[in-house]
Amino acid sequence: MPEEEDGNKKKGVPKKFDPNFKGPIQNRGCTDIICCVFFLLAILGYIAVGIVAWSHGDPRKVIYPTDSMGQFCGQGVLEKKPFLFYFNIMKCASPMVLLEFQCPTPQLCVEKCPNRTLTLVTAILNAEDWKYYKGFCREDPGMKSVPEILLEKLCPAYLISSTKFLQRCFPTLGKKGQTITVGDMETFDDGRGNIRNAKDLVAGMKNATIVMEGRQVAMKIFEDYTKSWYWILICLLIAVVVSLIFIVLLRYLAGVMVWVMILMVIAVIAYGIVHCCIKYVNLKDTPGANITLQQLGFQPDFTVYLHIRQTWLAFTIILAIVELIIILLLIFLRNRICIAVELVEEASRAIGYVMSSLFYPMFTFFLLTVVIAYWAVTAVFLSTSSEPVYKVFNETDCSHSRETCKPENYTLSEMKRDCPQSECLFVFYGGETAYHKYLIFFQFYNVFLFFWCANFVTALGQMTLAGAFASYYWAFKKPDDIPAFPLSAALGRSLRYHTGSLAFGSLLLAIVQIIRVLLEYLDHKLKAAENKFAKFLLCCLKCCFWCLEKFIKFINRNAYIMVAIYGKNFCRSARDAFFLLMRNVVRVVVLDKVTDFILFLGKLLVVGLVGIFAFFFFSGHTNAFKGTAPSLHYYWVPILTVLVGSYLIAHGFFSVYAMCVDTLFLCFVEDLERNDGSPERPYLMSDNLLNVLKKKNQAN
Repeated sequence: MPEEEDGNKKKGVPKKFDPNFKGPIQNRGCTDIICCVFFLLAILGYIAVGIVAWSHGDPRKVIYPTDSMGQFCGQGVLEKKPFLFYFNIMKCASPMVLLEFQCPTPQLCVEKCPNRTLTLVTAILNAEDWKYYKGFCREDPGMKSVPEILLEKLCPAYLISSTKFLQRCFPTLGKKGQTITVGDMETFDDGRGNIRNAKDLVAGMKNATIVMEGRQVAMKIFEDYTKSWYWILICLLIAVVVSLIFIVLLRYLAGVMVWVMILMVIAVIAYGIVHCCIKYVNLKDTPGANITLQQLGFQPDFTVYLHIRQTWLAFTIILAIVELIIILLLIFLRNRICIAVELVEEASRAIGYVMSSLFYPMFTFFLLTVVIAYWAVTAVFLSTSSEPVYKVFNETDCSHSRETCKPENYTLSEMKRDCPQSECLFVFYGGETAYHKYLIFFQFYNVFLFFWCANFVTALGQMTLAGAFASYYWAFKKPDDIPAFPLSAALGRSLRYHTGSLAFGSLLLAIVQIIRVLLEYLDHKLKAAENKFAKFLLCCLKCCFWCLEKFIKFINRNAYIMVAIYGKNFCRSARDAFFLLMRNVVRVVVLDKVTDFILFLGKLLVVGLVGIFAFFFFSGHTNAFKGTAPSLHYYWVPILTVLVGSYLIAHGFFSVYAMCVDTLFLCFVEDLERNDGSPERPYLMSDNLLNVLKKKNQAN
């Protein structure tokens, strides 16, 4: 608690204590200004990157199919031609398709997929068929002969009855027994006088769809969401109600719930010991059960070990040791567990006086949604801000095959003269300009700023809640001395004075997170490598940085609490919080684990109850819901959404609770160190906490 002015005496209370103190100190100044300036400049740079990406990018490149000239089917001048037609789908069987994501055959945007099977030779002899056939030609061939049309690749050599799939036309395949058919026929004419088996189309279709299969699933998932979104919202509303009920139970039954949970853990482990002993005894006369684990060696089928007596003996010993450790901890730490229980109850009372804190996570969630949306949109525009690249394709050997070309003047180029039957076709999007060379750096900057901004938003929520709950703790007379609107006041202080400190802590965490992303990228690249030492070293680095990230999150969280209370800069607050916790390390471990366990069980309760309801509703396994539940492609889509959403909702509510406990704990140990219960330095903790600690404030 901050030291006060010498003249502050009221009702016999000397200078070290001021009963008019109503929370965090008011006479504070801005902290970590330099980091605040850097953060604002980084945000301006982030906005600039977004503007550049939006001016160059085109998200249509990842949405619509593209013809051989790089035009989007169903867009612009091709608005009435939404489907992509392949002249020769069998060309898509080439391995180059998997490298360049493009079939080496002319592709054309058409109004509808062909519903007839024809060849160019037969269609040109019939006026009605020819009129239909020309709808799939790149241009009107006029009076040209069949060889000229095929040489210039103006029209396909054949049409096959097709179906629409992901805005592309694919042959309609079927089966007669084990034989693949197309249009009820086992063979087809390829338009060049060759009779081909229908199975020859399969390889081309497989490669043509390999990069689009995910989109089909995505479309079905999207359709499921359109049918079930309101039921999902109802389930999430139920999750909110259940979370609030659990918070209310903690408010009034925290002590009972903690001890019940502890006894349940002891009972479950005891049951495990009994079960393992029974298994061990039952396998006594079973043939082969008495061999040792060393004799058995490593087995990929782990169920084999369950038939060995030594396995159950090992389980029994391990569980017995764990049970003994828990019982001994309860015996020696019973007083501190009582403190933890009382602190949980104190947190419930604090939240009861600052009820608006329960809904603050909605504000944090909104800000995180803005950050994620900005990052995702910028990433899409950056990835689609490249230019179309065209390459030479030829059915026969050509010295210029796969070389880059320009379709505008390709017919007059040397490549065309050297390879008369070659074509300049669109392949993918890329570019050689200075902007395209630095795209990777823009993407890296986008990811880094995403981490920084997301961590900043989370840190802002932590500091705001810490300031509000600290105001409750340091109020001498509760609730009379709690300031009005403590949450909004804490938010204002955090933004006005401590943006730099928030940016500093967020930056440290973002640096570690971006290093972890780079390590994951390297790990992905080294999966096919044979260098065992490099893999081992990378694994060690990933483990170390994971631990470092957890440690920085722990330090940041407590530093923000100290900043909210005292208004000091980030480094000094982190140092003060760290040494304060180290001087009370036993209390930290006990209180942290007890409260984490309670809140984790609360989250499981919410997710479990809502998840069970969602499963029975969407899966249709219950007759009561069969007429109400929507018909879905994948019933697990809304169930997973409800489970994830319920966890996030429960985490949002209980994160407020966890932040309250952490704040009150720091205030509590600081109160114990600074004060002694005398009239000059009275304790500010609640009477219940004083009783648990067997301490009391002396009368004036």
